[in-house]
Formats: sequence, structure tokens, C-alpha cells
Amino acid sequence: MITLRPSDLAREHGISTQAVRNYERDGFIPPAERSESGYRIYTPVHAAALRTFLALVRAYGHAAGGQIMNALHDDRLDDVLMTIDRGHHRLLRDRDTLDAVRKAVGHLTAEPDAKPVHPAKPRTIGDLAHLLGVTQATVRNWERAGILTPARDAATGYRVFHASDVRDAELAHLLRRGGYPLNHISTVVEQIRTAGGTDSLADALDDWQRKLTAQGLAMLNAASQLSHYLNLVNPPQSG
Repeated sequence: MITLRPSDLAREHGISTQAVRNYERDGFIPPAERSESGYRIYTPVHAAALRTFLALVRAYGHAAGGQIMNALHDDRLDDVLMTIDRGHHRLLRDRDTLDAVRKAVGHLTAEPDAKPVHPAKPRTIGDLAHLLGVTQATVRNWERAGILTPARDAATGYRVFHASDVRDAELAHLLRRGGYPLNHISTVVEQIRTAGGTDSLADALDDWQRKLTAQGLAMLNAASQLSHYLNLVNPPQSG
């Protein structure tokens, strides 16, 4: 049997041996056997598990990657697939939102007086938070940053979000997921409101498009690594 040291696994990925031990502790790779002197003994299965986990992290993030590996090692395959499905759903939603924002920006730039692409029905802060899958506190943070400027109901004083506010919130949500700070997003949203100077907006959307493409490719690679690892720990039955 081929045996590997923690340093062998660490060297392949440019990580520390302590990180390898931490991943074993957290259940992201299987427990290692020990030598008579107490040193960890890893095998190609452990190496495949580490490759799989790190590929999942690049595709779905550290938390989801860990959840997938934990579920796999606990023989909870349905949970593995559900976490992966959520990741793909999130990526698809990001693509749809990006497409909607591009259309909204193009529509505003070409026809500033045209009707908005979003439904005209005003929304409450709860409606908007639910639509985007964020908390109401997040929406309030965007308002404090100047990204959103909702009107107030004259009778109740509650926030009222109109079509343009929904558009701005969708853009804020998209760019936050792309890692952009609130002050940058505020500037971009203001450019949309004035329907001019959209070069930086186009650059931001193009950059996020590249990130979505990279994430999609990372998901393909993670699927390949995961399939290989599954076949190692649970070989298909012949016949």
C-alpha cells in the first residue's frame, strides 16, 4: 500500500501540514491511521479526499465544501447532492440577476423616460428582502450607504420601494456577491440613476461575468474530483 506523510499532501496544494491535520479533525478528509510511533499515515484515498475538498471550496465556498465532505463521510449522499444543488441554483440566480441588471441598465441608458422593467407594484422592506434572499438589516445598511433611497408612506412612515428601488437593490445584491464595497456600489447605482457615465458599471458587470464563468468551471472540476473520490470510497458494484 502506498503511504503518504502530511507534508506530501500539503506540498501538492501549497498549504501547511497543520491545515491538513485541521481538515482531518473537521472530517473533511478521513481519519488517518497511526504508525507505532504515533505519526499519521495517509494513503492515496486521503490525497483524493483533499483534492476533492479543495475543489469544492473553490466551487461552493469553504462552508459548503465542508458540509459536502462531512455528509459524504457520514453516508448522507442526498445531503451531498442537496448542497450541490443549492450551489448551482445560486449560480443560476446570479446569472439571471446579472442579465436583468444588464437589461435594466441598457433600457435606462437608451430610453431614460421609458417604463421600468420591474413590476410597478410598490414593495415593503420585507417584500424586498424576501425577493433578494437577504435580511431586512441588509436592506437598511444599503439605505444608510446611499444605495437605496426609498420613499416613505405618508400615513405610516414605512419605507416604500418602487420599481427603480428594486432595480438598485438587485444591482447592490449582485455587486456585493462579487465582493464590491458599499461605497463603490453606491457610486455605480448613482451612475444608473443619472443614466450616464456607465463605463465603470460595465466594467463591474463584465468582471462579475468573468467570476461567474470561473465559478461554473470550478463546479465542473469539483464534480469530476467528487465523482473520482466517490468511486474510491464506494466502488461501483460489478454485474
